[in-house]
Amino acid sequence: MRDVTLVIPAKFESESLPKVLNELKKIPVKKIVVMPKYDILTLNSVKKYNCKIVFQKKNGYGSALLQGIFSVKTKYFCIFNADGAFDPKYLKKMRSIIIKGNHFVFNTRYEKNGGSDDDTILTYIGNKIFTLICNVLFQLNISDVLFTYVMGSTKAFKNLKLKSRDFSFCVELPIKAKFMQYRITSMPSYERARIAGEKKVNEFKDGFLILISIIRLFIFKK
Repeated sequence: MRDVTLVIPAKFESESLPKVLNELKKIPVKKIVVMPKYDILTLNSVKKYNCKIVFQKKNGYGSALLQGIFSVKTKYFCIFNADGAFDPKYLKKMRSIIIKGNHFVFNTRYEKNGGSDDDTILTYIGNKIFTLICNVLFQLNISDVLFTYVMGSTKAFKNLKLKSRDFSFCVELPIKAKFMQYRITSMPSYERARIAGEKKVNEFKDGFLILISIIRLFIFKK
């Protein structure tokens, strides 16, 4: 696991992030926490932990992930949320799938042995619709396109030239991986309830941005 770096976007997660980092202590992975420089509470909450802090230069969830993953030096990266929803028990299996020759492994809440304590009816329906659209238009063959518990090859990711600075990142990553003919697969996992704080996603605003991104990618293929 020492060849894996967790990229943890953290904005106003001072309550949850220390608990997440405590849970990760026994797992030999590197950790990069990406946060706004003005988020002093979150910064102070993690000073005693062994993780690299990267101050986010541009706003947005996608911006945080792009900056974080481009800071990764290990062979593999994994997107890992700061709110406690992602269970680290899946990391070892994800890596075992990656080293078999896959470029990206996407977790899914909607296959056998998967599930979620955080999904709402609205997010469930929206995700199902976006997943269907992406599978029809791009033949992704994954069942949970908006769930960003993803591990992948750092080199392959950097070749994708992603542009999304917001939550459209969620769909741009698998679609462009498909464009590049990278090997992608999925595995079931259970999303836990977040420890504290509120969701950063605005279902209607971000859903609209995701839809526009899908249309752009389908028309322009870039």
